Amino acid sequence: MNYICIECGSKFPLESNAWKCSCGGLLNLEYEKKPIDFKSTAAARDHSLWKYIDALPFEKYDCWRGITLGEGDTPLIRIEGNLYAKADYYMPTLSFKDRGAVVLISMAKKLGGGRVIADSSGNAGTAIAAYSARAGIKCDVFVPAATSDKKIKQIEAHGAAIHKVPGTREDTAKAAIDMAESTGLFYASHIYNPLFWEGTKTYFYEAFEQLGRLMPDAFIIPVGNGTLLVGAYIAFKEMLSWGAIDKMPRILAVQAENCAPIFKAFVGGMDKVEPCKNLGTLAEGIAIAAPARGAQILKVIRESGGDIIGVSEESITEARRSLACQGIYVEITSAANYAGYLDYIKKYPELKTAKVVFPLCGAGIKSS
Repeated sequence: MNYICIECGSKFPLESNAWKCSCGGLLNLEYEKKPIDFKSTAAARDHSLWKYIDALPFEKYDCWRGITLGEGDTPLIRIEGNLYAKADYYMPTLSFKDRGAVVLISMAKKLGGGRVIADSSGNAGTAIAAYSARAGIKCDVFVPAATSDKKIKQIEAHGAAIHKVPGTREDTAKAAIDMAESTGLFYASHIYNPLFWEGTKTYFYEAFEQLGRLMPDAFIIPVGNGTLLVGAYIAFKEMLSWGAIDKMPRILAVQAENCAPIFKAFVGGMDKVEPCKNLGTLAEGIAIAAPARGAQILKVIRESGGDIIGVSEESITEARRSLACQGIYVEITSAANYAGYLDYIKKYPELKTAKVVFPLCGAGIKSS
């Protein structure tokens, strides 16, 4: 099992704590995976994401057993017609980031790490702090100074050391990277470390199972740094290679118009993403002005035959209200996904008859 550079192909063992190649390229993960028997996993007594252990970078009796909090197997809620929402706010720390965090921290524990470093605008930091506490690992989390108090208090509750960083989300990442490089500690990054996607890909295994071993026509996916979107691509490629599906579902990515560098690059036909100015958005979880994996995200959307949707602040607010009126109270960033669907079907009404799934990424109590 190795990290591999997406630019030059250089390989690094997991024990190296590498988070980036010396050439500047970002890393993917390569290891041998066994095809999942989805008929068996659907009937399994284990309802956590670990029922997919054959396609995860661990052995069946590895250290993850003492770290899991039962994450996974979240409900699939029918909203209307063929539109479904997968309620990942049922996760232990109330967001989908638990999927990646449990894999990342389980590997840190397996490698003998006693302390990890992370940077986050909130939910990933909370998840990494929680699973670090569960694993008995010390945790330092760097957050933008403007992060909501509720999210900071949740991170602190798990015993993590908080480092508030003035400036942009990118300034926060740089501070965390500086500490990781100067100390040699495990960088538990949901952006740079591809172990995180090994957890987020299970979202798509579950949706496939819950729909009777059928993929929807499209997934609505929020995109800031692309942690769920890249997980989707990995899951789709695996399932195609196993013969579980015969085509890749479309990825319809969503960004807030006030901070939409990937949207601008996509509609402009560009292969790389230029940093933008964050004009301020309620959807703070996807407010990434300079996404590190922008080029990779563009490639994934296009390969799926997908599209990207920009949503206004007004449509996000209205979508949140609409979901709440249906008994579903989500954090504001999650509402951007439903807003994206509602905006998209105005332009392409044929999507109304297609089977579509979008995530309810975080619980409403995480934000005001």
